[in-house]
Amino acid sequence: MTTGDAPRRWDRTMRRRLARGEAAALGELYDRYGSLVHGLAHRVLDDEQAADRVTREVFAHVWEHADAYDPAREPLRTWLAALTNRLAVRRLRATETAALALGGPGSSEDLERKVRHATVTARADYIVQAMPAPLRAALELAYFQRRDYRQTAADLSVTEDEARRRLRLGLQLLATARTPPPDPGAAP
Repeated sequence: MTTGDAPRRWDRTMRRRLARGEAAALGELYDRYGSLVHGLAHRVLDDEQAADRVTREVFAHVWEHADAYDPAREPLRTWLAALTNRLAVRRLRATETAALALGGPGSSEDLERKVRHATVTARADYIVQAMPAPLRAALELAYFQRRDYRQTAADLSVTEDEARRRLRLGLQLLATARTPPPDPGAAP
């Protein structure tokens, strides 16, 4: 068994339990991913109460539409993050559009820029949270502590080549935050 099998098995089991209507399964799912969902929603909306509402919407959607998740296509964590982003962006657009209609500052172009920025930022946060710990540690040393690859290698007790590899891979993963994820409902 590979290390990826256990999470996928948990995802499949969780989907079956939710589809059967097991309330305990929803509680377990919330315990495991509630902070991720809330954090991503807050990152997009920059509003605690709105993030709370989106978090409730996400878990209500999961409860009502457990069969919408396909464990063969993606991890449950990724599906929840995409659902959170979609609902948070919808709420952001609705709130900002209502403010514009009432004569608030800005324009529809400003709104779209704000949505794109919030989406990229939330996606980057998700990527950093989901990346393997060695890559995250190397990026944190380089970014937050301003270490170069030699200092990062010394701090992590790895070779300089390994430090460069971790930094390069971590940055490549982060660069994908600017590319929107594929829309599962779109035609190929």
